[in-house]
Amino acid sequence: MILRVDDATQKPHDEGSVSDGALIERLCASDFEALGQLFDRYYTQVYRTAMSIVRDSAVADDIAQDCFLKLNQHAARIDTSLPLMPWLYRVTVNLSYSWVTRRQKRRISLEALVDQLMSPSWLGPEVMAEQGETIQRVQTAISQLPFNQQVVIALHYLSDLSLEEIAGTLEVPVGTVKSRLHYARENLRRTLGSASLDFRLSHGGAHGFAGAQG
Repeated sequence: MILRVDDATQKPHDEGSVSDGALIERLCASDFEALGQLFDRYYTQVYRTAMSIVRDSAVADDIAQDCFLKLNQHAARIDTSLPLMPWLYRVTVNLSYSWVTRRQKRRISLEALVDQLMSPSWLGPEVMAEQGETIQRVQTAISQLPFNQQVVIALHYLSDLSLEEIAGTLEVPVGTVKSRLHYARENLRRTLGSASLDFRLSHGGAHGFAGAQG
């Protein structure tokens, strides 16, 4: 169930409107129009609360949707004698901090992966002996990229994952991976110059920078 609302159409909760309690009682009787009215009434506050924590508009919208789905699921447990907004705030904050916690854990895991893939020990002594200075320059340049660009470079060129596999790993659209990879390459070209981008990793059949397409 996906609920949508245009912020400009939302109206304040005035004294003449149906009370939250009455709408929740209707929701308990499977009246989903009541859920839509509550959504229109409180979406903006819920969205802004989520946005203040997650700092991502798409994620904040998803959290707002989840909050109202939980309202539908747990309507029978809600005390209709109390204001609804504190309940919505509590659910929104819990969902938002759960998302932040998952993201932080994933980021720590990805940081460890990037460090491992960029380490000289992963590349092997033969590669380091042959192209150690160039590899050091490339590793330094990669480490200076924004973190989301470091991740796609490491996963694509060093771990040999396809764009679709990277998108699945990071839980983002393939287009987002393509965009990050494009900007990462442009940043590396500016830092290293075109000659250094002819460098190809010979470990494990990994992709090379020079042959990559946008």
